[in-house]
Amino acid sequence: MQITLKLAAVYNLIWGAWVVLFPNHFFNLVGMEPLNHPMVWQGMGMVIGVYGLGYWWASFDPMRHWPIVAVGFLGKIFGPLGFFFNYANGDIPFEFLYTLITNDFIWWIPFYLILRKVHKDYKWQLH
Repeated sequence: MQITLKLAAVYNLIWGAWVVLFPNHFFNLVGMEPLNHPMVWQGMGMVIGVYGLGYWWASFDPMRHWPIVAVGFLGKIFGPLGFFFNYANGDIPFEFLYTLITNDFIWWIPFYLILRKVHKDYKWQLH
């Protein structure tokens, strides 16, 4: 759990900094038209970076700080749902899916396993 959260923290801090400092770079890499208002994308980078700080702090006691993991897990579920909804409506190109692979999909199983352990270990307290 601690290693997973530290890896997630480092990844999020790097990704967040990349998006804030170079907001058009991702769009250029995948051949998408850059945003008209890059500060919106930079705001997303700031939020992702802040998640990184939360994951780092949670890594020191994942069982105690499980709500941070739960909030992150929900974001990793709802982000792709938002993508697929917007893609189905024709509002976003398919290439945007690439951000979901490393930002969301690869974290589903590890974050789920952390939350499952929390549930099993604390289940007796809920009755």
